[in-house]
Amino acid sequence: MKQFLITAAGVFAGLVVFMVGVPMLLIGMALSATAPAPMPAHTVLELDLRAPLSDQSPNNPLWGLARNSASVMSIIETLRRAEDDERIKGVLVRLPEGGVEPGMADELRQAFRRFRAAGKPIYAHSQGIYPSGFVTATYMLGSAADQFWMQPGASLQVTGVATEDLFFKRFFDKYGVVPQYEQRREFKNAVNGYLFSDYTAPHKEATLSWMGSVYQSNLATAAADRKADAAGLRTALEAGPYVAEDALRLKLIDRVGQVREVEQAILDKAGKDAKTVDFDDYVDPRRDQPLTGDTIAVIEAEGPIVTGEDHGGNPFTGGSTIYSDELAGAILRAAKADSVKAIVLRVNSPGGSDTASEQILDAVRFAKAKGKPVVISMSTYAASGGYWISSEASAIVAQPTTLTGSIGVYGGKFAVGPALAKLGVDVRGTGVGGDYAGAFGLGQPFSETQRAAFGGWMDRIYANFLSRVATGRKLPPERVAEIAKGRVWTGAQAKGLGLVDEVGGFYQAVEKAKQLAKLEGDIPLRRMTPSAGAFESLQRALGVQASSARSLAAAAWVFGDPRAQKLLDQLAEARLRSEGKATVLAPSLP
Repeated sequence: MKQFLITAAGVFAGLVVFMVGVPMLLIGMALSATAPAPMPAHTVLELDLRAPLSDQSPNNPLWGLARNSASVMSIIETLRRAEDDERIKGVLVRLPEGGVEPGMADELRQAFRRFRAAGKPIYAHSQGIYPSGFVTATYMLGSAADQFWMQPGASLQVTGVATEDLFFKRFFDKYGVVPQYEQRREFKNAVNGYLFSDYTAPHKEATLSWMGSVYQSNLATAAADRKADAAGLRTALEAGPYVAEDALRLKLIDRVGQVREVEQAILDKAGKDAKTVDFDDYVDPRRDQPLTGDTIAVIEAEGPIVTGEDHGGNPFTGGSTIYSDELAGAILRAAKADSVKAIVLRVNSPGGSDTASEQILDAVRFAKAKGKPVVISMSTYAASGGYWISSEASAIVAQPTTLTGSIGVYGGKFAVGPALAKLGVDVRGTGVGGDYAGAFGLGQPFSETQRAAFGGWMDRIYANFLSRVATGRKLPPERVAEIAKGRVWTGAQAKGLGLVDEVGGFYQAVEKAKQLAKLEGDIPLRRMTPSAGAFESLQRALGVQASSARSLAAAAWVFGDPRAQKLLDQLAEARLRSEGKATVLAPSLP
């Protein structure tokens, strides 16, 4: 009886969730399944960069139902398709008010330049640029357009880039918290805020170095695109802030006008009866054509690196994590696929677990051993664990502002026992086995033997990292030790150090893969990024097993809701696709 009541309660709760949530899901599915409206013969695509921007679209088909963001990879791929589409006459870009991550901005800027080289204009409009993040990257994007507009009276505050870090040492000292961390080496400064009350000399040196490199790159690129003197542009920007009218007078922008005015200007240029179409609504009829012959696999990896696989979470959100089982599995599948002749691995990761990184790197090694070149395309970050997984690739292509390297490791704990003792709380530990068994208890600091053992373990991880880099980059171990030490380098700096092969974007990495695989002509790209199907995502959304999800859908169908039948059909098709049986399917009638 108890089990029956639990089951009944579960079914009732599931039905409530189903009856409330699924109609919203169905509406989204229906909208996405509806045939797109015919594209006007003269179309201007409107690209809004004011929403949050990720490098890659989350690998989740349900995320798009509630999203309000874009991905760099989807934008550059869409622009590449639009270059040869006679209906697309131009693009209007709405710039964000804050900064854009530099590596992403570089990728977008290169795509803008390619689109313009195809003879199609891009106009950019800003309602103000304020000092938040790398605003120089946002200004660079505006400068990459044919015309850079600003709203009347809008602020242009691109005077530099600044950052702040919090240092907790005096706070910890006051309350008795003991931070105990090991760093390999002095430039691995992620935990400096716990250990010091100010920047150490290496911390300050490294931060100013990579920030200065990104800053210089942004301004030099903007100056080149505006055909302006780089030193003069820098001097003018740093003398700000300005309002739009002052910026126009100083030739920092091209026009002052409202959004409706820039929209009309580019529509006039596009031709008679031209219309604007939202960027996400542009569908190229060629995109669903089946792939035949040789292909290059594209596998995307974004976020922190952890072991295992994704077991759930909220499927409607856009958070990204690199799971070692899933990413390594995708690389192995590409390596074993006969039609795949090379792999481009797109990385945007600040790092994570060393063991997870090693599992992914092993898959890269396997692909190379199977005769499949693996080329890394780095976005904003490919540092620490992000560089570990890249280190033995056939080639590495990074943006000039990519943050990479950070070849180092850190780890440790907080001993909060002394702080709690001041509040009358005593932490006591007990255990069996060796002394190290209780090393990571929070009650007390490491003993001398525990600290020595922990430090030795960290040394071995660091040595492993150095070994991977020396092997992969064909550098002498002593040279790797010299440029490692946990220091972050930009892509431009890393090129000179031998840590990357080329400075460029995603499509340059594709060309490098073609070259290494000895491929010629137009080679199709085959996306093999690991992702959950719609069926699995719905299971996660409802928090139920597969059989329960089907039962809930069937129950709603019995209740007479015709939308549920459509859902059943779509889920069945999605499940078959996930099992590799999609070739026997035909589209459902509306």
